Amino acid sequence: MKEIRTFSQEETFNIGRILGQLLKEGDIICITGELGTGKTVLSKGIAKGAGIDEHITSPTFTIVNEYKSKEIFFYHFDVYRISDPEEMYEIGFEEYLYSDGMLVVEWADLIEDILPHENIWVTIEKDFDLGLDARVISIRFNGQKYLEYEKKLTTEEGRYNENNGPGFIGNGGHSSCNGG
Repeated sequence: MKEIRTFSQEETFNIGRILGQLLKEGDIICITGELGTGKTVLSKGIAKGAGIDEHITSPTFTIVNEYKSKEIFFYHFDVYRISDPEEMYEIGFEEYLYSDGMLVVEWADLIEDILPHENIWVTIEKDFDLGLDARVISIRFNGQKYLEYEKKLTTEEGRYNENNGPGFIGNGGHSSCNGG
C-alpha cells in the first residue's frame, strides 16, 4: 500500500494526474472517502493524466459520465445515490467493467460486492491535525495485474519532485509518501 499526504486541492489533483499517467484500458480505480474529502478532485486529476482534456464533472445524478481521449475511453462513476448494488446492472455497469476503457468509481465501497477483486483501491481521509486541507490518500494495488503500478507510481512521484522542488510529495514539509 502507498500512503500519500496532500495539503491542497492542487496536490490531490496532481496525485490523480500522476496515477492517471500510469493507467491503461481495462484498469479499475475505486475511490472511497467521506463527503468533501476530494474524490472528484482526484478523479479529475486521473482523467487529466489519462489524456482527457474535457471539463470533468461529478456524475452524482447521472451515475456515469463518459469521456474519450485520443488513446482511451474514461468512464467516471459516482455511485453515491445507488441504494442497492444491483441497480448498477440496470445501467449496464457490467459492460463498462469489461470494456476497452478505464473506470473510476467514486463511493466504490457502496458497490464493493460487485466490483472485481483486481483493482486499485483509493481511500481519502481528512487529517485535521495537519490542517483543514490536509488529506491522507491510501492507494492499494489489488491483484497480479497491478503489481508493477506501485513501483511506477513511486518513480513518477520522484520525477515530479525533481521538476517541482520539495513540498509536494516527499520531504519538503508539505506532503509525504510512505510505502507500505
